[in-house]
Amino acid sequence: MPWFLYLIECADGSIYTGIATDVAARFDKHSTGKGARYTRSRKPVRVLASFELAGRSEASRAEYRVKRLSAAEKRALIAGALTLDAVMPQSQAPDADAVPAG
Repeated sequence: MPWFLYLIECADGSIYTGIATDVAARFDKHSTGKGARYTRSRKPVRVLASFELAGRSEASRAEYRVKRLSAAEKRALIAGALTLDAVMPQSQAPDADAVPAG
């Protein structure tokens, strides 16, 4: 089942980042005050972007990384000037030139 990373614009201009399997239903929860504490006080306005990910684990890792971006970086991600792949750490492949210890 796919999971989504989503970014919501709040009434104060801030951007909330979350994950869900159904972004529209989750936005409705935020709008009715039954979502995150952050959106209860800042009133969500609209979904700015969503990104489909393979599963909950990948979505949680992406959420962790995106929440640490600056507001300007989040806006660049929303605009497509920054990709989600660029935000995620690259897996460490073994170095072919490395000499084994021992």
